[in-house]
Amino acid sequence: MSVENNKALVRAAYEAVSAGDLEGFMDRLADDAKWTFFGKHRFAGTMVGKEEILNTLFTPLSGQLVDGLRLSLNTVIAEGDKVVVEATGQSDVVGGGTYNNIYCYVVTVRDNKITEMREYLDTELVSDVFGHKE
Repeated sequence: MSVENNKALVRAAYEAVSAGDLEGFMDRLADDAKWTFFGKHRFAGTMVGKEEILNTLFTPLSGQLVDGLRLSLNTVIAEGDKVVVEATGQSDVVGGGTYNNIYCYVVTVRDNKITEMREYLDTELVSDVFGHKE
């Protein structure tokens, strides 16, 4: 795939998240995709495979965010099979408050699927809103 196609795939994946289209996001992942969060917050570590990503990340978040996460993609750059995205997110938290974070995603694309994501974000905010790793 071309760099432009990789960027379009990643952009479409994160736009699906923002639209509440979880299936549209998951369809763009390879079956054995890896997603790594850095830090010591509740979601820190590496999830492997769609099922683990769904059960470890999206299911808990769906119970804590009022209408999901609305992402604004500010920068999308790519070279080879890597796509880097800078984004901001906004959401309301069940029970009151907001979860408005900043993100940097380093995404690997192969065979028109996302195979790996490394996510950098404000880990202290994640812990404040969602708790620490159990």
